[in-house]
Amino acid sequence: MFAHALALATALLLLTPDPGRVWAGAPTDQLRGQIDRTIKILEDPALKKPGKQRERRAAVRQVANDIFDFGETAKRSLARHWAARTQAERDEFVQLFADLLERSYISKIELYGGEKIRFVGEAVDPDGAIVKTRLLTKQETEIPIDYRMHTRGDKWLVYDVLIEGVSLISNYRTQFNKIITTSSYQELVKKMKTKQEEFIQEDKRTSQRCARTSPSGSPPAPGSAAAGPR
Repeated sequence: MFAHALALATALLLLTPDPGRVWAGAPTDQLRGQIDRTIKILEDPALKKPGKQRERRAAVRQVANDIFDFGETAKRSLARHWAARTQAERDEFVQLFADLLERSYISKIELYGGEKIRFVGEAVDPDGAIVKTRLLTKQETEIPIDYRMHTRGDKWLVYDVLIEGVSLISNYRTQFNKIITTSSYQELVKKMKTKQEEFIQEDKRTSQRCARTSPSGSPPAPGSAAAGPR
């Protein structure tokens, strides 16, 4: 559920905005700028070529790093268990958490098409901002998705996403707390590392398939010199 929710919410930021309504504001404007960056990546003919999947996903991942404050999301998701962690444990957890979130949705971004995102409002207070959006599906239904943001320097970054009123951080917090209280923090990290390794192996298999089907990776024709002796 969590990976699917993040994939949906993040992919929304990477879809074409609905031109029917333009909402202006610093947080919204910065999100819109990142949308434009990603659309250019996804529509780049050079990155659509066979064998370019890894490069394309790396470029999208860089945009994700510029949109989300993964460290803040990780800290709030770990909640009361964060205080007991050493600095080394915190650094490791944030790195694992960010890597898993990125991998879980980047692999799904290319599956989305035809949906649009409509910016419907923005509320800013001393603690941050909420950018309110609506996902317009192909079935002509609307899904409310709100982005909680705060500032880091001169940038507005997303740290939580609410899908139909349900907080992504709240979902992760419940899951993490259950594992830690019924087992241990070390068991949580172990599960995360196992999942990370699964993603890495899947990426390797995908790269191998792309190499076999790309022009440069095509097998030599029968009878050619490169095919070797008969």
